[in-house]
Amino acid sequence: MAEAEANDWKPERRRVSRRRKGRDPRPYLLAAVGLVLLVVLLIVIIRAAGGDSSETAESGAVTEAESTETTADAEAIRQSEEAMLQQQEEESLAAEEKAKQDVVDSYTNLGLIQLEGGYLNVRRTPAADGDIIGKMQQSSVCEILGQEGDWYHISSGGVDGYISSQFVITGEEARSQALDQVRLRAIVTVSDNDSLNIRSTPEINSSNIVGQALAGERYVVEDQTDGWIRIASGYISADYAEVRLALNEARKMDLKAMAISKYHNLLISKVSNYLNVRKTPSDEGNDNIIGKLPGKAAADILETDGDWYKIQSGSITGYVSANPEYVATGQEAIDLAMNTATLMAIVNTDRLNVRKEPTTDSGVWTQISKEERYPVVNQLDGWVQIELDAGDDEESDAAYISTRDNNVDVRYALDEAIKFSPLEELANQQATRRAKIVNYALKYVGNPYVWGGTSLTRGADCSGFVQSVMKNFGISLPRVSRDQANAGRAVTSSQMRPGDLIFYRNSSGVVNHVAMYIGNGQIVHAANKKSGIRISTWNYRTPYRIRNVID
Repeated sequence: MAEAEANDWKPERRRVSRRRKGRDPRPYLLAAVGLVLLVVLLIVIIRAAGGDSSETAESGAVTEAESTETTADAEAIRQSEEAMLQQQEEESLAAEEKAKQDVVDSYTNLGLIQLEGGYLNVRRTPAADGDIIGKMQQSSVCEILGQEGDWYHISSGGVDGYISSQFVITGEEARSQALDQVRLRAIVTVSDNDSLNIRSTPEINSSNIVGQALAGERYVVEDQTDGWIRIASGYISADYAEVRLALNEARKMDLKAMAISKYHNLLISKVSNYLNVRKTPSDEGNDNIIGKLPGKAAADILETDGDWYKIQSGSITGYVSANPEYVATGQEAIDLAMNTATLMAIVNTDRLNVRKEPTTDSGVWTQISKEERYPVVNQLDGWVQIELDAGDDEESDAAYISTRDNNVDVRYALDEAIKFSPLEELANQQATRRAKIVNYALKYVGNPYVWGGTSLTRGADCSGFVQSVMKNFGISLPRVSRDQANAGRAVTSSQMRPGDLIFYRNSSGVVNHVAMYIGNGQIVHAANKKSGIRISTWNYRTPYRIRNVID
């Protein structure tokens, strides 16, 4: 074994010995191999580099393609969404138009009101003097049930009556115009004998009531929020109104019930002339009088304070005696109100023109104030004839006011309290005399008007009244107002004092009425057969002349 190992080692050793004797070729071989490897490595690197560049270019191309594809997809989605929204909008408009058309189509024989202004009266019978039971505004509609001469028998807003065919269009023209008048409206759903308060703010508050809406009346909806519906004149509770697309229809004239519905706890004055309204619940003579409640005038009872009622009547809040001899409440008040309420013109603007005839071509002969309520003599389409003072004339002049532009509200109403403070007798002798004259004249408020009369108790006309009052203080005046207008000396409205006389003219421009100024912007005068001797605002109609006949 040892020998074999020795023999194996010997040849190798001999090879080594021979290599040492000549050059060793191994370094050259190794160099050659290294060079080959280097070339191979360079080729690999170059190929790798070329491959990466190609792959990068290819990747970039893919990325750009993907980006282009993504942009195209986004544009397609956007266009699709726009198309969808447009389609939805078109469908919504189409649905709305169909809904409006359905409203118009719900009328079998539709009539549409066309007026230059004001409103059209609905009458109980087909006659110009028929009782008025409703009114129709411009562009309101009705169902025409039949025709009698120049009158259409119609149904609209729960009113069944007759309207003049002169102011109604029908057929396709009416249907086409009606389509443009369909609006989102609130239709009042209270019972027929009730009313819905219209409030200035969307809250229940005793001080924010600005009007009443009756059953079936329709109002354009301006907004809806938190149980309230905003309409042009204020807010109404959503609990008592149905909101839907609809056309405007007739409004009922609930006659005298309308006058009573605005009072929640009605009180009616039972005195023949005026009941004092006081600032405090006590009788302090003239010191705490702030107003007068005319006979048969109405008020709301706010609370009871011993022997006094705290009331609200017109713009006056104060106290009146609770003595049942002076005031009526409960059913007694309702019965009195139903027998007393009269049709009145209530002006909604500061001054309103009065004309001789119911046409704008007629001359304006005076103006009236919103501070007064004027009895209605007759109602015409677009016009109202009111009663002004007879004065020294046996009959009142014809006086017409336009109902266009909603400047006047014609409805049954009750008289309400007026502001009044008795004049104090001052230390100055002249002022004392004027105060005595005025307070003496006021003693006869409520007494009758009698044409040609001079009696302060049995009846007097306007000039007879002031003549008799002044005569009691040693002041002599002519008998009729046109002559009295030249007595004494002229004063301006800024100079006038209690006891001065204010004169008014008739439609012919002739002085025919006189009143006595009592202070606080008010007069006392013998007005007409209906009103008797009463208190009014000094410019309830246009004043012509003011005269001082005392000094």
